[in-house]
Amino acid sequence: MIRKPDEVRTYVVERFMADTDREKLFFLPFNTGDSGHWLLVAINPFKEIVYYLDSLHNDWTTYPAMKTIVDTIIKTVRAQRKIQVPKRKANNITWNRVECPRQRNNIDCGYYTLRFMKETLLMDRTDIPSDYFDEYRCAYYSKDQLDEIKEELCQFIIELQVL
Repeated sequence: MIRKPDEVRTYVVERFMADTDREKLFFLPFNTGDSGHWLLVAINPFKEIVYYLDSLHNDWTTYPAMKTIVDTIIKTVRAQRKIQVPKRKANNITWNRVECPRQRNNIDCGYYTLRFMKETLLMDRTDIPSDYFDEYRCAYYSKDQLDEIKEELCQFIIELQVL
């Protein structure tokens, strides 16, 4: 997203425009660039709601380029769908910071991001509570929980015959 924002924006807007399901979350895993940190942005483009899940518990203002790109995507979708909003609400995109499990090291952020996506899918919901899902709420993921998502990722790659 940081290196090729125009390409990402174009691709995501096309995906959002092709789907008319008003009760759908789209996952946008985000890599912060130089620091290599992964976090998750889940977006409902129709409701203009963004759920922000960061296993380091940083605020989204830590990554202004990410926020700008996501806000621009939503505004572009709004314009292409010819959705009229009052001028005072033109920048009124709802960002919800989710109190998700926190990583205890500097290397597991990608696995946390995958687990956030998996748990959201398993809950089959179109929103993410600000204090995360009761069923999965914890301070941090255990080694077993991280090993599980690593194993699932390996199995997925093997099934795709990528390697």
